[in-house]
Amino acid sequence: MSMTVLQAMHDPALFGAEFDAPTWTAWEAFLAALLGEEMTDEQKSLCHLHTGRTDLPLEAFRRAALICGRRAGKSRVLALLGTCLATLKDYRPYLSAGEVATVGIIAADRKQARTIFRYVRGLISLVPEMEAEVTRETDEVIEMAGRRVVIEIGTASFRATRGYTYAAVLCDEIAFWRDDSSANPDEEILRALRPGLATIPGSMLLLASSPYARRGVLWKTYKRYYGQDGATTLVWKAATREMNPEFDEQEEREAYEEDPAAAAAEYGAEFRSDIASFVAPEVVEACTVQGRHELPHDSRHRYVAFVDPSGGSSDSMTLAIAHHEDECAILDLVREKKAPFSPENTVVEFCETLKAYSITSVTGDRYGGEWPREQFRKNGVQYNLSEKVRSDLYRDLLPVLNSGKVELLDIPVLSRQLSGLERRTARGGKDSIDHAPGGHDDVANAVAGVVALTSKKQLPRFSREFLEKI
Repeated sequence: MSMTVLQAMHDPALFGAEFDAPTWTAWEAFLAALLGEEMTDEQKSLCHLHTGRTDLPLEAFRRAALICGRRAGKSRVLALLGTCLATLKDYRPYLSAGEVATVGIIAADRKQARTIFRYVRGLISLVPEMEAEVTRETDEVIEMAGRRVVIEIGTASFRATRGYTYAAVLCDEIAFWRDDSSANPDEEILRALRPGLATIPGSMLLLASSPYARRGVLWKTYKRYYGQDGATTLVWKAATREMNPEFDEQEEREAYEEDPAAAAAEYGAEFRSDIASFVAPEVVEACTVQGRHELPHDSRHRYVAFVDPSGGSSDSMTLAIAHHEDECAILDLVREKKAPFSPENTVVEFCETLKAYSITSVTGDRYGGEWPREQFRKNGVQYNLSEKVRSDLYRDLLPVLNSGKVELLDIPVLSRQLSGLERRTARGGKDSIDHAPGGHDDVANAVAGVVALTSKKQLPRFSREFLEKI
């Protein structure tokens, strides 16, 4: 770069007006460490404090993890980095004909990524020379054809991140990436990104997030590199007010009073110790009958069904059917209607499926009040309220899984949702089980509910032939 990021940060002709407050001191230390620039004594002290290292960086890092509390200012710093990497460096010598260098902004969804994108747009608009280089702009792309550079929003999907040549990738809130198509989306996405970062010298991968559970790429990166002298990946960990002294102290104090564990993660940048995986993927896999996707109706069995209703706008509506055989719960069928959909039409479809299995009643939760019960009754199926809430259904499912007394269908989304469930310990010591933030458990909930129903004592079902004999 002809000009460094720190110089651009303070240059009145560039971004100085945005970063002239003294509250950016800690961020200046982070950038100096990240880019291997000379530090002041204060910056050296901050570097030792937040990296746990005794050595000082001698050159720029190509890989870094920024673990900070919420409202610390990381989105604005990511935007500054992205803007500078896109506009202050020439990548053309490393590009083939027709190839462009991409600065990717990746978050859990496009809405979240647009926060950083808007900051980037704002910074570019401050500098007329940079603004003049923009040749194409949409809600998700800023292209500078003369530089052969594109700044682009990306989503947390390993499929969507392939095929690019990256100058930099900024991963926002990576601790909260969830994807029903993948059990470990953060790991798979980074695996897909690495080839795209390999061809441009000095390309940068920056993971930024407030911490969450002790798992995933962010946690593994922290455990491996934090406090390690000579490590080639920089890990910077700091609480909200350490990076942003102007953050409302009263707001933080109240958050700690309401939920200390959550506040320690959100504002103290501490990984949560009160959240653990509910069931190991290996246990789920051991209970899954490979290649079995559905079982047909068999008149010898008495079937039960559980439904997880939905309004049709966001969550899926799911149905699970099972029976009990030889001291084992056998999952026969799973139906998932993904949003958006018509709830009324879905109830009709589900009722047709229930009748195909000679089922006249279905169990579900209290979602939607009387509406689900009324709709199922209209279609000739009785809707019974579940005696147990979702968390209790999962709690009862665990020993069944661990003992192998259930045969699950080979449905990838079911395996992923079960493996993605979390056990949280509340302040009073009581555990709750639910999906992770940004995740889903509609299929898993229906299956947990129907497995619980199979364990209930039921009247024997006699065949017509048997009844005729007596």
